[in-house]
Amino acid sequence: MSAITSRGLSGPEAVPQNGPMFEPAPEPRVETEPIVYEQPLNERMRGFMRLEFLWQQLSYHAGLPNPWSSRSAVACLLEILAITSRGDARGDVLKELERQMAALRDFQNRPGVDSARLRGVLSALMRRREELNAAGANFLQKLRESEFLNAIKHRSAIPGGTCEFDLPDFYHWLNLEADAREADLAGWLATIRPLCESVSELLWITRENARPREETAPGGVFQITFERDRPAQLLRITLPGASKLYPEVSGSHHRCSLRFLRWNSVHSRPVQAAEDVTFVLAICH
Repeated sequence: MSAITSRGLSGPEAVPQNGPMFEPAPEPRVETEPIVYEQPLNERMRGFMRLEFLWQQLSYHAGLPNPWSSRSAVACLLEILAITSRGDARGDVLKELERQMAALRDFQNRPGVDSARLRGVLSALMRRREELNAAGANFLQKLRESEFLNAIKHRSAIPGGTCEFDLPDFYHWLNLEADAREADLAGWLATIRPLCESVSELLWITRENARPREETAPGGVFQITFERDRPAQLLRITLPGASKLYPEVSGSHHRCSLRFLRWNSVHSRPVQAAEDVTFVLAICH
């Protein structure tokens, strides 16, 4: 038997209820970030979102030293040039900057508005407008006339067409020191930055203007009718990160339908959810 001493229990026999003083803490549960699905509702917004998508990729790859990232950065740059060659991208961005600035000025005298924050956003938009105006209407012309970029562009239309034997000059550039490639990429980025960062700023404001609300799609289907006197620009649908559902959006800027589909695998087709689906909806104007 154990003896009781001034220090407590001693001896070979352990008291059953006396376990370790400190149990290992349970692993913290990592909550999966919600997934936001976005659907543009007009052609201008579609163009802006494509530019933002390519600009984010270009900025990411341009900051990495390996040749594969430099190759990806050039591919993104060429896609941006292709998108901006259709219509007047610069004019569209300037018009949207003016529209957003006018809308923000209307809020200045309303009660409860954070005046300091509003002034900061207005200043940022005015700075973007000044940069874009200063760039001029033909600010992308130098990139469009680059023989180096044009050769890559023409060969890119062929699957695998930018191999080393197709474009030895491109292959040579990719094998230059990282500093040399990054300097060229930085120059190209500086040319398109006024346009792309203006687009990013406009999309941020558009998203921030929305008021998210929780909705339920009975049987996985939800209908939306938009206000006619207040055109909607963008839909944002948020689902839990662990959800196996994703939305499919169809319709126009007047009304649209959401259908929630269940992801199975890359080997089988998704099926529509039969149960009611709770999600967060934001309509951006």
